[in-house]
Amino acid sequence: MNTPPYDAIPDPDRPRGGPEPGDGEAARLRPPQSRVSSRAIGVWTLRILFGSVFTLVLLSAVAWGASSLGWAWIPFSVQDNAWLLPLAYGVYALLKVAIVPSWRYRVHRWEVAGDIIYTRVGWISRTWQLVPVNRLQTVDHTQGWLERVFDVATLEVQTASYAGSSTIEGLDAGQARRLSEDLAVRAGALRDDAT
Repeated sequence: MNTPPYDAIPDPDRPRGGPEPGDGEAARLRPPQSRVSSRAIGVWTLRILFGSVFTLVLLSAVAWGASSLGWAWIPFSVQDNAWLLPLAYGVYALLKVAIVPSWRYRVHRWEVAGDIIYTRVGWISRTWQLVPVNRLQTVDHTQGWLERVFDVATLEVQTASYAGSSTIEGLDAGQARRLSEDLAVRAGALRDDAT
């Protein structure tokens, strides 16, 4: 199977690349070397927390309505136990806030190696994506208000192919700015070399 180890970080002293095709061994897909900024954990935590609080307020209002307004179409067992819905969601939300951001930080990786942008995302289903720099059409560097608070940014590279676009969320803001400028210059130079 051609999948990398669970969470291995490649050895920086080991030469990049694998065996060449024809060496009798299949090339292996390795994890990208760079992690996103650790400050991205704060952004992801607050996003989940804001969404969870909003959902919890809505579920609490529904539970209050179901138990207090005495609607005849709601079964008595539901009216008596309506408080269980926001309670169960509250437990789920606390677990999600406690686990998801740090887990996401652990698995999200990126790397610009040679003329390839290489990303890995996903914490249950993982996606490895390689985007050739010479195929880039746009390089977007964005920062929402919450990202500005934590001094991180999102870098999105787009190609003509829908599947070829890639997003790196949670980069250090300065690093994202430098990387977007560098990628734009490299993509232009590679396109000029191809003509």
